[in-house]
Amino acid sequence: MRRDSIFYKLFQQAPTLLFELLPDPPANAEGYRFDSVAIKEPRFEIDGVFLPPDDETGTVYFCEVQFQKDERLYERVFAESLLYFYRYRERFSYWQVVMIYPTRSVEQSQRRPYQGLLDSEQVHRVYLDELGELHQLPPWVAVMVLTTVDKSQAPEAARYLLSRARQEVSAPDSRAIIELITTIVAYRFDQLSRREIEAMLDITLQETRVYREIKEEGREEGREEGREEGREEEAIALITRQLTRRLRQELSDEMRSAIATLPLAVLEDLSESLLDFTTLADLEAWLAAQD
Repeated sequence: MRRDSIFYKLFQQAPTLLFELLPDPPANAEGYRFDSVAIKEPRFEIDGVFLPPDDETGTVYFCEVQFQKDERLYERVFAESLLYFYRYRERFSYWQVVMIYPTRSVEQSQRRPYQGLLDSEQVHRVYLDELGELHQLPPWVAVMVLTTVDKSQAPEAARYLLSRARQEVSAPDSRAIIELITTIVAYRFDQLSRREIEAMLDITLQETRVYREIKEEGREEGREEGREEGREEEAIALITRQLTRRLRQELSDEMRSAIATLPLAVLEDLSESLLDFTTLADLEAWLAAQD
């Protein structure tokens, strides 16, 4: 499960969430925006950067989500952060780093070269399992903790958070939280079909943006692009991309050829059916049933 991508989606939806984890958030927290940046020579990619409003010279926050042990993590994080700060020194007056771990056991073991920084006010280490009971946390923070809940307890916790999102959170944020909860569950139970996840969460995935986007692409783009002469290949390419993403593997040339021969009406059916596929065998069985 790519938990880091889940967290960065969280931050995109609610940039101020980062500051709920800090003891001394900036007064202008509402004005910050979340971004990812690249630094050339040497090439660095920083996935989580919180930038102050463009018209202010404030603190830049670097965020790193780490769910696997990496014994060179602090070397990389501090090198990337300080190089970025150096390159844009006129833009920022201060910098801070926020490290998010599921538990202390994942943290880098050899910390002595950086202990001074780690003990300073410029570096904040957050351990999700120490934030408190999921039921007592603010909804957005609770969604973060959901990524660490034991798999056997995750369905119940997810249903609880879905209920809270509907009851306690305003409409736009509520929809965003529901999207993220269903995405987390889909990642953690990727062997389950769409209908099984719906039953687990007591929710209709057709109502979520993730499902709607896939369905829209498959039905609308596939239908419109397929109807236009000379654009049938784009409809087939769209279905192929969806299948590659869903099955997490490239399709064989034989499989691609079989899909390319399908009529547009059947491709439309495939764009919906593929949401229930979990293995290549599911696709093979579906194609065989069309013969």
